Amino acid sequence: MGVTVKILVLILAIAGGLVYRNVTQLWADLPAPKLDPQEWWGDEAHPKDYEAYLKNNSEVIGNRLSYPDKTIADLKERLNRTLRLTPPLEGVAFEYGFNTNYLKEVVEYWRDDYLPRWREREVFLWQFNHFTTDIQGLRTHFLHLMVYDDNKVGKKHYPVLLLHGWPGSVREFYDFIHLLHQTNLDNNNKYIFNVVVPSLPGYGWSQGTSRKGLGPAQVAVMMRNLMLRLGYNKFFIQGGDWGSIIGSNIATLYPENVLGYHSNMCNNLSPKSLAKGLVAEFWPSLFVPSGFEDFFFPKSNEMRYLMEESGYFHIQATKPDTIGAALTDNPVGLAAYILEKFSTWTNPSYRSLPDGGLTKRYKMDALLDNLMIYYLTNSITTSQRLYAEQYAQAQRDLHLERVPTRVPTGCARFKSDIMQFLDVQLKDKYTNLVHSTYHKKGGHFAALEVPKVLYKDFIDFVETVERKFKIKTL
Repeated sequence: MGVTVKILVLILAIAGGLVYRNVTQLWADLPAPKLDPQEWWGDEAHPKDYEAYLKNNSEVIGNRLSYPDKTIADLKERLNRTLRLTPPLEGVAFEYGFNTNYLKEVVEYWRDDYLPRWREREVFLWQFNHFTTDIQGLRTHFLHLMVYDDNKVGKKHYPVLLLHGWPGSVREFYDFIHLLHQTNLDNNNKYIFNVVVPSLPGYGWSQGTSRKGLGPAQVAVMMRNLMLRLGYNKFFIQGGDWGSIIGSNIATLYPENVLGYHSNMCNNLSPKSLAKGLVAEFWPSLFVPSGFEDFFFPKSNEMRYLMEESGYFHIQATKPDTIGAALTDNPVGLAAYILEKFSTWTNPSYRSLPDGGLTKRYKMDALLDNLMIYYLTNSITTSQRLYAEQYAQAQRDLHLERVPTRVPTGCARFKSDIMQFLDVQLKDKYTNLVHSTYHKKGGHFAALEVPKVLYKDFIDFVETVERKFKIKTL
């Protein structure tokens, strides 16, 4: 062998070794990072004596917020100013975004039907117990439904933390809460839950921070602190959208507190997972149960859908305050921006319908309830900043997608959700994936769209966790 060939072989061997080492490092599991449970997010300076702060600010306060007539009258006046909307192109439904012809109908219903009944809707929104408490310097809002002894006879009793996402709110969970809390006192059901449903920081009635850095990992710390504040050292978690990511972070960072993590948007965006997804497309029958191949393949369809539906994501991850300024005090624009997501994220085929199919799966009052929470609390900008914080360098450096989550995990897939992940991808992250299901009907907002289906899936997961892990009830 000539010297030149030997040198070439040596170079290739060294290069191959470096590539192997780098790929191995990129794919390797990492230990969980340590986050500060006392990290301060309030407007004031960090208290010098944190223990004294906790002692003086740990009170849980019952709340029933109401809005004066002049606020509702001002909203109605703003809704009157919709005459300059640009007409849609000929033959276009929701393909270019919210159809402005239908937007006029929505605004008319909001102004002339919904708002005159606002006090009725207000009573509906306050049907559950609302509270606030101070967590790491921020006023944090949550619903809390506790089970009294005379209602839990013969039933298994657990706490559960429900986590919403964007552009949702606690309102998404109302029907789901009734099922979990058994307000109908179904004697055939063996489970009953204490239910905690927080508004995420900067969403709804929860205060947003004035400091940079409050990303999904830090929100997970806050949500765990809330549960500990309420006396729940062990609990189940259910969430989708941001609730999925934050719930996963809680399970990853604090496995000692989590009985089980259930999500209707399980994901794993690690390099290893994404590579497996690409390989699986060549041999789908090896990775997907028969009859559910169209949940995942062809990948080109999923990529096209993501490209069509992720424009909001990029602007909110880079310039949340710009789009926030455009939507603040602009109820018509806010309605178009938020309600459009309840169309195409529920079913992508609804893009071809002139009304976006909004009332095929939802009641308009439910959609407007959620919209009113954003409008009345002026939380559109603060809610969108979570996207920017997720993709800030400090958040990415945590590499939580590469930290194994060892708590029992359940994943419910709904056919029309934005993205789907295979079990072979999820098991790299969720090493105790004990529950994996497929639902042909349903999209991104499962708790609002198909609460009974989501409830049954969650109960099946709880039963599996009980059977495999011998957990204890309250």
